[in-house]
Order: sequence, then structure tokens, then C-alpha cells
Amino acid sequence: MQNFDYQTPTRLIFGKGVIAKLPEVMAQFGPKILLTYGGGSIKKIGLYQQVHELLKDFEIIELSGIQPNPKYDPSVLDGVRLCKEHKIDVILSVGGGSVLDCSKAIAAGACYDGDPWDLISYKVKAQAALPIVDIITLAATGSEYDCGGVISRTETNDKIGYLDRHLFPHTSFLDPTYTFTVSRKQTAAGIADAMNHTMEQYFAEDTTLLNDGFCESMLRSLMVNGRKCLENPEDYTARAEMMLACTYGCNGILSLGNSYSGWPCHGIEHALSAYYDITHGEGLAIITPRWMKHILNEHTLPRFVKYGINVFGIDATLPEREIAEKAIDATYAFFESIHIPMHLREVGIDDSRLDEMAHHIAINEGLDQAYAPLTEADIKAILVDSL
Repeated sequence: MQNFDYQTPTRLIFGKGVIAKLPEVMAQFGPKILLTYGGGSIKKIGLYQQVHELLKDFEIIELSGIQPNPKYDPSVLDGVRLCKEHKIDVILSVGGGSVLDCSKAIAAGACYDGDPWDLISYKVKAQAALPIVDIITLAATGSEYDCGGVISRTETNDKIGYLDRHLFPHTSFLDPTYTFTVSRKQTAAGIADAMNHTMEQYFAEDTTLLNDGFCESMLRSLMVNGRKCLENPEDYTARAEMMLACTYGCNGILSLGNSYSGWPCHGIEHALSAYYDITHGEGLAIITPRWMKHILNEHTLPRFVKYGINVFGIDATLPEREIAEKAIDATYAFFESIHIPMHLREVGIDDSRLDEMAHHIAINEGLDQAYAPLTEADIKAILVDSL
């Protein structure tokens, strides 16, 4: 087992109606709030109005229109400007993980005098950040319980995962009823995203029986409850378990003591959505089975065997190679069964920029140090196989 140093300061407030505690939480920080949100779905479900009613005694400045794959320009830059102009005390992120990721970058940028990209690109280490409170409306990224976010810079085709200990949310409100109206497409993408977060920690060199059990039960839970959410969007029990599983996905609990895996599927997908702005979970679902197929060898075989037996219940008496191949096929089949497009061409990506993307990934993502090291040629092969 590897050494680790771990702390999670975020308060989780989970369940129906927990937003009633919002004024009490926000009162700790001061009267000036930057309210961040996306395209307006929070207005359709009445959450926007409810937030304003609960916070009627506060001064609220708004930043709306934050997109999936949140953009440095305009969203992060606009948010930083508003925080400085209005001397914001706290950021309230209402929406999915993209809104929260953007809010984290804003929180750090608001406390920095230079270009906020310095922080996101690790040129400069953050010394402080504004406090963040969030109300999550889409189960997927796990950003509500971690200190990171992913920001895209369109002009350079960069999509960077930004981690800093100052960026843990102070409090996260998790009411599964807010996910009832999430579309089938986004629900399925959320399932795929959280499953991949789990697999990125499971496929590692040095693991423990304890962490393997966490990951395996997470994957089974996401598949079982994800299907139930798609069949009946207002199944509270299924939505609640899926939301909690997504929350656990990225905060490190699943891999304490494990070797670092390199998160290769995320490294590859970040380029896809930076270049083509596709849905992150869909990109991961397309890449993951092809990555699995590409790295299957004598060294990785035992890991795939364990995955196949404990996650999919594949017959343990079969030859090991057959178990591994069946596990990869089962992964693909599950994503396909929840109607995720499983080819890059289906999401608008052809072969015209594969060389450029493969090079970009090889240079920027450090996948030569991953659990199964990938060269530029390996990355290109995975992309070609994904077409």
C-alpha cells in the first residue's frame, strides 16, 4: 500500500428538502453572493426562484450561461471580474459539475492579481480562494466532493484538470429530486462519467482488497441504479444512490493507498471535448472499451479477470483471457444498452485531426506514466479504433 495524506473538508447535506438549510450555511460568509448557473434548467424546475426566496436578505450577483465543458473565456474571466467588481464574499454554484468546475476556477482567480490561467495551468500556485457552496442538479462529475475542476480554453484546444486544496466546496447540497428532470442523454452520460471515474482508480498497479471492493460495488450500483433512473426518472431511491455514487467518484476515497493510474481515458477524452466540444461522459464511454482492448496483455490480464468476475459475474472457471475479453465486451454492451453513441463519428468526430489530437495528448497528458503506459502511436490506435 502506498503512503497518502488525505483530507476532505466538504460538508455534504443530502436528501429531500435540504435546501432549507441554505440561509444558515450562506450566513457564515457575508452578504454578497455570486450565483453561478448554466442554461436555465434551474428556472424550469423552480430552483432558481427558490434560491432567491431563501436568500432574500443577501445581495446576489448572477453569472449565467456557463456551458458544459466550461470555458475560460468568457465564463471564468467574467466570473473573476464580477467577484472583484462587487467584492463577492461567497460563490453559490447551482447546477451540474460544469457550473461547479467553473466556479472553482473563478474562486481562485478572484483572489489572484494576475491572469487566472496562471493558476489553472499550474504556472502559479493559488494562495487563497473564495468559499464555494453548491447545489447539485445533475449526478455525474463528483465535483461537489473534491478539490478539482476541468476548464477548456478554446483558442488553444486545451482542456485542463485543475486541482488545488483551496477549491474544496465548503458545503454541497445534494437533493436527488433535482435530478428527476435530467434528460436521458445527460443521465446516461452521468452514469458513464462516474463509472469511468471509478475504473480510472481501479485499473492501477498497487491496489488493496478494500479499495477493489469499493470500486466493484460502485460500478455495480451505477449500472443497476442507472438503468432504474432511465426507466423511471422519478425513482427516488435509484436517483439517490446514483447521486451518492457519483459524489464518491472523484474525491480519492476509492484509491487511498493505491498507485496512481494516470487516468488515461480522461486524458484522451479531454482532447476530444477540447477539440470538438462533445459530451464528456459520451466521449469516455466511447474511449474506455477501446483503451481496455488496447492494453490487455499478460501484465494487465489479472486485473481484467478480477473486474470481469466481480463486476459482471463472469464464470470464474473460464480461461482467463476469455474472462477478460468478455469483461471488455460487457463494458461496451452496457454503455450501448443505455443508448450512448459508441463511435466517434456518431458524435461528429472524423479522422481529419486524429494525428493532431494524439500528439496533443501525448505531449500534455503524461500517459507514458500511466498504469499501462501509452505512446503517441498507442493513443492514435485507440482513437482510430474508436471511429
